[in-house]
Amino acid sequence: MATKPGMVPPPPGEESQTVILPPGWQSYLSPQGRRYYVNTTTNETTWERPSGTPGIPASPGSHRSSLPPTVNGYHASGTPAHPAETAHMSVRKSTGDSQNLGSSSPSKRQTKENTITINCVTFPHPDTMPEQQLLKPTEWSYCDYFWADKKDPQGNGTVAGFELLLQKQLKGKQMQKEMSEFIRERIKIEEDYAKNLAKLSQNSLASQEEGSLGEAWAQVKKSLADEAEVHLKFSAKLHSEVEKPLMNFRENFKKDMKKCDHHIADLRKQLASRYASVEKARKALTERQRDLEMKTQQLEIKLSNKTEEDIKKARRKSTQAGDDLMRCVDLYNQAQSKWFEEMVTTTLELERLEVERVEMIRQHLCQYTQLRHETDMFNQSTVEPVDQLLRKVDPAKDRELWVREHKTGNIRPVDMEI
Repeated sequence: MATKPGMVPPPPGEESQTVILPPGWQSYLSPQGRRYYVNTTTNETTWERPSGTPGIPASPGSHRSSLPPTVNGYHASGTPAHPAETAHMSVRKSTGDSQNLGSSSPSKRQTKENTITINCVTFPHPDTMPEQQLLKPTEWSYCDYFWADKKDPQGNGTVAGFELLLQKQLKGKQMQKEMSEFIRERIKIEEDYAKNLAKLSQNSLASQEEGSLGEAWAQVKKSLADEAEVHLKFSAKLHSEVEKPLMNFRENFKKDMKKCDHHIADLRKQLASRYASVEKARKALTERQRDLEMKTQQLEIKLSNKTEEDIKKARRKSTQAGDDLMRCVDLYNQAQSKWFEEMVTTTLELERLEVERVEMIRQHLCQYTQLRHETDMFNQSTVEPVDQLLRKVDPAKDRELWVREHKTGNIRPVDMEI
């Protein structure tokens, strides 16, 4: 007896009662004789008989698995889109039947309305999933806010969340390099200033000055030599205690960044490759199912004596295509699970590196200000002797000393008498 579209022929051993399926659904038998259902429009497959309402299975408690349901992250809108369960990436397999299905069970897929796929990674749709608890709820941590992509400010495309973190770290490395260059320029200025002070202190101008003023003038010139030495020491400490540590930290930071970048990039490439394999297997399954459906219809109108054999062959190919799809989905889920774990680990590592970088720069800038303060104190100490001698300058005393040293006699000429 021929069946109408949407009617399922009863399997052997079951009641010969026609089962009405919703539009777009077809029924097939696995090689073990177990019936499964396929939506030829959405490519959704399930062991449970669909109900009359699209997207709702007839049996309560049944569930469909799909490409990876969630990660502990955010969808494209930037708002949390986590499921209530823990952030796990694996696909659930049907446990509703104790029969040993082997590798012949077809894959189950969620409806497309429940997920969003971004860069080959599936996220829960914001309208269908409740917010998931953050990994670090008391902090604005990297590991909670960079799972999905962000729109380019120019509107030319999107940037992966992890790429934003890398850009942040690369900018931090560049800023650190520029800070090192700034300190280097400061050192050069100090060295040039010290050399010029030392050169000026050797100048012989006004060296003939005598008395207390001469002593003060000599001390002024000596203070220049002392100040030059202070600035040379300041420049040397800037190099050893500020510039050099900044450069060494930058080199180690660069190595850590390179390791993180390549690791995640390789995982994303693997994820994209396996996603492509899943889509290819899904298309192949659709083609096999359509071929099986066509041959089934041929059997109903008895177009060929070989139709039954063709149906068996088409069913085997359809089942094999379902097995291939399940294997591809499993491999994809494994890759996405690995990516999830590495994302958490790597984002936390990047966060640690950034905190360490900021704290290190803060400490060395504090060291810079401390050295600068010490230099000012030493400079002040070179000026104090000059100030003390200048206070002692006494013009009357200088005149007396000069007269005593250079006098020629105290006899004054008298007028000549006529």
